[in-house]
Amino acid sequence: MQRAMRLLECVAGRRYGAPAKQLARETGLALPTAYHLLRTLVHEGYLRRDKGLFFLGEAAERLSGSADQEKRRTALTDALAGLSEAIGVPVYYAMYRAGEIDVVCVADTPSAPAVEEWTDFRETAHAHAVGQCLLAQLDEDARLDHLDRHPVRPITRYTVRDAHTLLKRLERLGCDEPVTEHQEYALGTVCGAIPLTVGDVAATLAVSLPVHQADRLLPAVRQLRSEAGRLMGTLSLSISM
Repeated sequence: MQRAMRLLECVAGRRYGAPAKQLARETGLALPTAYHLLRTLVHEGYLRRDKGLFFLGEAAERLSGSADQEKRRTALTDALAGLSEAIGVPVYYAMYRAGEIDVVCVADTPSAPAVEEWTDFRETAHAHAVGQCLLAQLDEDARLDHLDRHPVRPITRYTVRDAHTLLKRLERLGCDEPVTEHQEYALGTVCGAIPLTVGDVAATLAVSLPVHQADRLLPAVRQLRSEAGRLMGTLSLSISM
C-alpha cells in the first residue's frame, strides 16, 4: 500500500506524465515491482497510461476532489463557529439552489442551541427568516414557482396565513433588507436573516434566539451584517459543495 501511494504521489507531481522507469527510479522501487503496481493502479482507475506515460486516473482525481471539498467544508464550519461564538447566537448559512432551500451549515453552542428542524425547512420557506430572505431575492416567476411546489400553510398560530399576504410582505421587504420573524416557524423562537449573493446564487446568513431574548435579535442581525463582508471569500467556497 505504501509503495503504491509513493507511485501515486510521484505521478501527481508530474503534470505531463512519467514513464515507468522514471517512476521506479524516483520511488526507489525495483522495476518489476513498479510495473506490477502501476498495472494494478491503472486497472483500479487510479492511474491511466497514454503512449507509455502514466497520469492520474479518474479515481485519484475523485479522491483529490473529495479532499478539497472537505477542506472547504471545514473552512466554512470554522468560520460560522467563530461568528456564532462572537455574537453568542446560533448562525445558519443557506442558499437557494435548484429551486430549493439548502441549509448548507449551522453553527451553535450548548448554551445557544440551534432551532430544531421539526418540519422540513425546504417545504416551509414561508414560515422562517431563512426562507423568507431567500424568497425575497428571487424574481416573481421563481417565487411563484416555489410557492406552487411548497404551498403556504400554517406552522404555528403566528405563521403567515396565505400566499397573497406573504408575497405582499416580500415586496415590501425588497431583496436587500434583513428579515425577522417571531414564532412563525417554532413557538418560543425568533429569527433574523440577512440577504447575500454568493456568485450568482441567492444566499443568507441567519440567527435565532429564544423569544424571551427577542430584544437581542436586531442587534444580533446588525452584528451579523457587519461581519458578513469578511466571510464572503469563505462563503463562496460553498458554491461547489
